Amino acid sequence: MKATEGKKKKIRLLFVCLGNICRSPAAEGIMSGIVLKNELQEIIEVDSAGTSGWHEGELPDERMRDHGEKRGYDFCSRARKFKRVDFENFDYIIVMDDNNYRSIKSLAADHEQLKKVHLMTEFSVQFTAHGHIPDPYYGHSSGFELVLDLLEDACEGLLQVIKKEYSLF
Repeated sequence: MKATEGKKKKIRLLFVCLGNICRSPAAEGIMSGIVLKNELQEIIEVDSAGTSGWHEGELPDERMRDHGEKRGYDFCSRARKFKRVDFENFDYIIVMDDNNYRSIKSLAADHEQLKKVHLMTEFSVQFTAHGHIPDPYYGHSSGFELVLDLLEDACEGLLQVIKKEYSLF
């Protein structure tokens, strides 16, 4: 059923990185803002997770929250680990780099689940030369800014893909 027919089925997006404290909560916050701006919050639901459980229950990295706040975002989700049941609960599972991609794909039970897994950069519009979203955790301020630039671009591209796929224009 298309999201615009009858009872609306929510389109559920899950962003995944390693620890769920930098890239994936930033993608969740950015995409949530885009969804709100486009008045699609009744149709699109956004969440994030990590391939590791090292930071479960923690807020995103303070540096990422600070950089996001300067751009008007509120990165306030709590870290959690990806679970196999997430394949059943989400329509798109969007990972930040090749390592996350391999980790998540290895958990898929079948081809249908594999089809849900995408690299974030598949949706890039302007920053197409980047093959992945780099982890800024051990870097400097410029790394966090680059990640936000890449995520803003890819989240906008993702919304366009979803609008087309689900006829949301």
